[in-house]
Amino acid sequence: MTAEQEQEEGGDGERLLRLVATGLVRLSQLRGPGDPVYPDAVQAAYNQLVLGCLRQGEPAPGSVPELARWAGEKPLAEWWPFGLPDEETGRLRLVDLDTGVPVQECLEWAVSAPDPAAEQVENELLGEALTLCRAAKDPDAYTAFRRLLIERPVLTGAEIALLGSDLDLALLHSTVKRCYEPVTAAHVRDGQCVTCAGCGCLLVPLRDGGYACQLDRCRREAVRVGRRVAPGASGGLYHLTRPLRTFITGPGLAETGLEAELAGLGLPVEMWPRFDTYDLRITLPDGRVWAIDVKDRANPALLARGTTPLRTDPPYDRGLLVVPAYRFQERDGYREVFLQHLPEDVGGRVELLTDKELLRQVKTALGWMKKGARNA
Repeated sequence: MTAEQEQEEGGDGERLLRLVATGLVRLSQLRGPGDPVYPDAVQAAYNQLVLGCLRQGEPAPGSVPELARWAGEKPLAEWWPFGLPDEETGRLRLVDLDTGVPVQECLEWAVSAPDPAAEQVENELLGEALTLCRAAKDPDAYTAFRRLLIERPVLTGAEIALLGSDLDLALLHSTVKRCYEPVTAAHVRDGQCVTCAGCGCLLVPLRDGGYACQLDRCRREAVRVGRRVAPGASGGLYHLTRPLRTFITGPGLAETGLEAELAGLGLPVEMWPRFDTYDLRITLPDGRVWAIDVKDRANPALLARGTTPLRTDPPYDRGLLVVPAYRFQERDGYREVFLQHLPEDVGGRVELLTDKELLRQVKTALGWMKKGARNA
């Protein structure tokens, strides 16, 4: 195979992976059989995968359910008809075998696809909230909205209704209601739902009697059970949609965690300044400003490809992209892969740090300033 053929195959493989990931995400959102049985995105993904397998002389799944089983039982390297971007992607199972739903990296591949369902949900709702808050010149409403999605991923129907009278959230009440969906039977055991003590999202009951959290930040540790709620109490129980839990609640917990740590160091912290230009803005005692955008992504290549320089209003002296340290521990060469895939016009304009590295650099900067003040 020539270099040109290998490059073309790699491109076909990534395009197909985005298509299959989008199909699996769409499949996981179905609440029952439709007419036709599968949405177009699911059927198209299956058809294209079978065609790719036939062209490569590889075994193909015999049905959509078998595709979903393969995605949970086999790492990609065992059944994918094309080459894969790297060894880590080859180890990936697109569907979590315990919970039967797509893993976060599957959602990330879906989001990188043209017109992805997951990205539509996130962008439409956040865009609507931004438009309303800008028109009303009400940044506090947007900040309250973001905190709601981070801190309260589970609400009762009565609680959602009460948000209509909240001074900060009344403007966005209609948007808020569409961010949440009724809890399904997949989250219910013995007539109760259980929240995760780490993130506040609902846990998924497992066959062995245990529970699993769907957020990557919680899955790496032993499950901690939070509160128990009856799904029919107080007007029913509602859960933030999966894309919003993955791309807003997950990174948002890292954002508010940094907020608390930096405030504890005595620094003023502005969250989502100028209607979410970036995530955090801190001002050091010498007047320097650091702008921070937080991402909690499993795949560093996909993160890099979507990275753009931070917008400059409000202005800053240093622009930082911060990723939780556990991502670097779980994926070898995270930083190197990120830099390899970072667009050339962005290189040098965005610095990648872990949250722990950021805090160390802030403490070092504060230490030098204090030392300089003593010596002055």
